[in-house]
Amino acid sequence: MRCIISQVYRKTKGSRHMKITMLNGNPDPDNQKFDDYLNNLVKLLESSDNSVVHFKLLEMKIRPCRGCFDCWLKTPGQCIFKDDSHDICREIINSDFLLCAAPLVMGFPSAVLKIAMDKLIPLLLPYIELVDNKECHHMKRYDKYPLIGLIIEKEDDTDSEDIEIVNDIFSRFAIDFKTSSRFVMQTDIPVQEISDEINRI
Repeated sequence: MRCIISQVYRKTKGSRHMKITMLNGNPDPDNQKFDDYLNNLVKLLESSDNSVVHFKLLEMKIRPCRGCFDCWLKTPGQCIFKDDSHDICREIINSDFLLCAAPLVMGFPSAVLKIAMDKLIPLLLPYIELVDNKECHHMKRYDKYPLIGLIIEKEDDTDSEDIEIVNDIFSRFAIDFKTSSRFVMQTDIPVQEISDEINRI
């Protein structure tokens, strides 16, 4: 498993300490610019009295979900395969905020991030409920789920329609995950602005 656990800072008067889990879905080890951006964001978040667990997904052992439902029937709440998704799920469900991050690849966040997000399904129950009297969704396994946000690195040909599609997909994931999406932001935005947005939560 490859993760970086930041120092947990002592809460100061008037501040709101948050536990943040970051999923770094960079699929290209040569894309150091993306990793540097996230590392700088972690430093800013830490300096604001937050604790951050930063998972570098490319360096982790995560088997793709095979849709077997054993995480509901045989090993409730955990993937039947003992991979690093167990640690990721544990950190996420105990977090206040989940930050997903990935470059766009052919218009969508990387497969590295998608595989990790698919493996979050054990955090829900197999039972179905009606949401807003119109959609069927899985029921909660836990009382509390973290708010979520997404950072993307645009491709050379990314346009506003591409961003809108990604935002729609991520918003749908938030509904499935019993939470809400606070933002979809790009790496051409100064890292301080993203840190400020998270700290306003």
